[in-house]
Amino acid sequence: MSLAERIERFRARLEEWVRGLYHGMISHPAYEKIEKEAEDLEDIFMLACFPEAFGIPSPVSYYTAELLPFLEDEFEAWERRMWGRGSLLERKGQQYHF
Repeated sequence: MSLAERIERFRARLEEWVRGLYHGMISHPAYEKIEKEAEDLEDIFMLACFPEAFGIPSPVSYYTAELLPFLEDEFEAWERRMWGRGSLLERKGQQYHF
């Protein structure tokens, strides 16, 4: 194996390692935070539309009931996720490492 080939192989491995380091230190945590924030916003929207699922009376339930056919696939997953979650404070505390 010539010196040029060894240098090229080393550069390829170094480039792969640097790309993985960048992803692990910078881009992945950012994506994770964005995904959690989007999930929190979706949960807030669903809770505002269907508070009766958790025993909270709502004067606009007549109007939000019309959304149920459009959100039925997401509703079951949302309800399971909300019942499984400890609390909103616990969720937000995880973002700031409390």
